[in-house]
Formats: sequence, structure tokens, C-alpha cells
Amino acid sequence: MNAPSRTADAPHGTPRLGLRARLKLETHDLHLQAERSGIMHALLRGRVERDQYCLLLRNLHEIYYGLETALEMHFNHPLLAPIIFRSMFRLGHLENDLRHLAGSDWSEALPVKPAALAYRQRLEEIADSQPALLAAHAYVRYLGDLSGGQILYRLVAERLSLGDDGTRFYQFGSAEDIDLLVAHFRAGLDAIPATPADEETIVAEAQQAFRRHIDLFRQLAP
Repeated sequence: MNAPSRTADAPHGTPRLGLRARLKLETHDLHLQAERSGIMHALLRGRVERDQYCLLLRNLHEIYYGLETALEMHFNHPLLAPIIFRSMFRLGHLENDLRHLAGSDWSEALPVKPAALAYRQRLEEIADSQPALLAAHAYVRYLGDLSGGQILYRLVAERLSLGDDGTRFYQFGSAEDIDLLVAHFRAGLDAIPATPADEETIVAEAQQAFRRHIDLFRQLAP
């Protein structure tokens, strides 16, 4: 069951929260839960080895393949165009890291967990029928990569003694570049011409996206 809307019971005359504010507020608890689940909990404490990290990247690749294929397909969709920035796309960087860390046969050698397969299937389904919901998954992944992902970047590089090769997934340029991307993405969320009904479905999908991440992180637990 989705968490109840926190705007539905707002007193009469209270300004309605926009999509960006609602996403942050109504996924906050699930976001924290994801950070404390399975492999992510271990990673944030520096307890993940190279083979476990490769397995995480392999499964994230499944998600990004579904997401970025769908975003390219709907690049000009009015509810997506404000937040699609190809400079944020991670698929090619993931593949470079996997080749460096796991070899050229990474896609066959590393298993994909059921949660990642189900996640990719969900992305393919909404790409065909409800493309506006891709905004929820872009929010969960890209803002996560640009914020908490930068903490993971430092932890992984130190724990696994990696330089640029092997950590390109986390690299978006300088600190100024990252701040600019975050600002553009947040402004894009505010610019999405979403109706209240659109917002409800996007927020609910973002909550489900976090739950899917929690399932995956648990399946990948060391």
C-alpha cells in the first residue's frame, strides 16, 4: 500500500506543495530505509569487497538500461523533457566500470537478481503505457547519484583502491558541475506541467521505486 498523501489533509488555504517538494517529503522515510538495507548498509560502512561491488553495478546496469532506453524513447514528452539531461546518463559509465573491474564478459559472468529483473520490466511497462511515471525513477536515481552517490564514490575509491577507472559511474565533473546539474534537475521538476492527479501517480511511483531498491539491496546483501 502506498503511503497516504501528506497534502490531502492540508488545511483549507494552505499552499499546495509542488512535485519536487512532495517527492522529497513523501519518499523521505523510504529513502532512509534504502540506505540502511542490505548491500547499501554494508557499502556505507566500508564493508563491501570488489566482487560484491561488481555485482551491485551489474544489477544497477539492468535498471539504467531500462530507464535510459525509456527516457530516450520519450525525450520530448512534456512531463519528462524538463528533467532529461543526457549529461546525467550513467549507462555507458557503468559499462566502462564493469569492463575494468570484472572483465569483458561481465554481462554473462555476473548474475542479475530477481529484483533487478522485475525493476527493468516495470520500466519497460511504463515506457509503453505511462511514460510520465519515468519522472519518478529519474528522480530516485539521478538525484541520488548526484548527492549520496558522491559519498559512495569516496568510500568505494578508498575501500577498493580505485582511481578514475572503476568509479566513472559516480563522476559528473567538478563540484561546481554537480551543483549545476542538481539545480537544473530540481528546476526541471518544478517546471513539469503536472496536474494534481499526475503528481499523485508520480509520487506513488517514486515510493515504489524506493521499495524496489530496498528489495534489490537486500538480495545483494554480503
